[in-house]
Amino acid sequence: MNIQFIGATGTVTGSKYLLSSGSQQILVDCGLFQGLKQLRLRNWTHLPFKPSEIKSLLLTHAHIDHSGYIPLLVKHGFRGKIHCSRGTAELCKILLPDSGYLQEEDAHFANRHSTSKHKPALPLYTLKDAEECLKYFHPIDFDHEIDLGKDLTFSLLPAGHILGASMVKIQNGRTKLLFTGDLGRSQDIIMNPPKIVKTTDFLILESTYGNRLHSNTDPKQEIADVINRTIHRGGVIVVPAFAVGRAQSLLYLIHELKKEKKIPDVPVYLDSPMARDVTDLYCDFSREHRLSTSECNLMCREAKIINTSDESRELDFDNTPKVIITASGMATGGRVLHHLIAFISNEKNTVLFTGYQAAGTRGAALTMGAEKIKIYGNYYPVRAEIVLQDSLSAHADYDEILNWLENFQQAPKEVFITHGEPTQSDSLRLKIQERFGWKCRVPEYLETVSLSS
Repeated sequence: MNIQFIGATGTVTGSKYLLSSGSQQILVDCGLFQGLKQLRLRNWTHLPFKPSEIKSLLLTHAHIDHSGYIPLLVKHGFRGKIHCSRGTAELCKILLPDSGYLQEEDAHFANRHSTSKHKPALPLYTLKDAEECLKYFHPIDFDHEIDLGKDLTFSLLPAGHILGASMVKIQNGRTKLLFTGDLGRSQDIIMNPPKIVKTTDFLILESTYGNRLHSNTDPKQEIADVINRTIHRGGVIVVPAFAVGRAQSLLYLIHELKKEKKIPDVPVYLDSPMARDVTDLYCDFSREHRLSTSECNLMCREAKIINTSDESRELDFDNTPKVIITASGMATGGRVLHHLIAFISNEKNTVLFTGYQAAGTRGAALTMGAEKIKIYGNYYPVRAEIVLQDSLSAHADYDEILNWLENFQQAPKEVFITHGEPTQSDSLRLKIQERFGWKCRVPEYLETVSLSS
């Protein structure tokens, strides 16, 4: 059995792993590269395999850095089955068409305003491409073993990261291989913890927070402080939030804060139809999270839903205090850009980031102290308060990862550290070696490794 690392090496994006067992080729994850331009350009290059020769795609979860390349995979000839959890399949029905729509909108904007050197600017894929790929999805239950043929089987284990998030366990009778995907937290506000695993031959382990610990500060109190001081200034709070997971945690906490009268009854707007649809799914997958049915319903009703672009623009002409929760979580595109243009240059306002900001994104630039930010070809001075809160992160930090690894009853033959910036991955490698003495390495982009039992 061989594995090639086609993404999530030296970066937290572009997750793709090509697994070869005999004459059979399996792909684990199929995500878009995001952030730095040299990474995004990889989305336009030819894959190091023929999509038509891939028998199956095993998908850990629905986030675009893990699923967003699927429309192109199908467009270029893939006709196999896409296996994933039921929650992931439902989320992909929302996220992938939205991604195709945004690709088209960005291309249209670039052509109208001549902001691209390409004439004309083209979308990476279209809404139609995204809708076409959905017919290849075959959702399955957790802990249900599936025969892929030629002595190869797999099953999905709950990873706790977002709805439907899975670890992928693969074996061919001789060798066992586990992909963690994105590993959730043991004490997440909403999601259940990742399932305990006790043995595998080889482990592919994420390292998003491989060199950091999450703050011990109460996230509810942090959000209360940000909202209260901004409202006191008469300002607006803009929250770039991941539509899956983070937006729902924010809505739940804001509801709790209002109920406890720790913040004023300030208007809250969910300016993301996609996040609205995702929020509704929490009531359908109650076994995967900690919220009761009544808590789900209250969370869903906390914000006024902004559906149309015209409604979204109206928010920018109203400077009265409010909270706007909108995508994307790293401020790379979508409606958040118009809100940043409207509010980022006023010192009364706050931009609150609540998750990981990949290198090369506007979110990373802002949280690192950028004095001006480029949006649609123009620069805007940054005078608003910029806050980064990581206590709501859906990724395990290095201590939580190490504690999860403590449950292994024997050492894997080798651990491959992926899905992290270089310093994060190497830091986690050192921590695992120091605590457990396990063989660990950080693979290179496009590197192929032979796995033997």
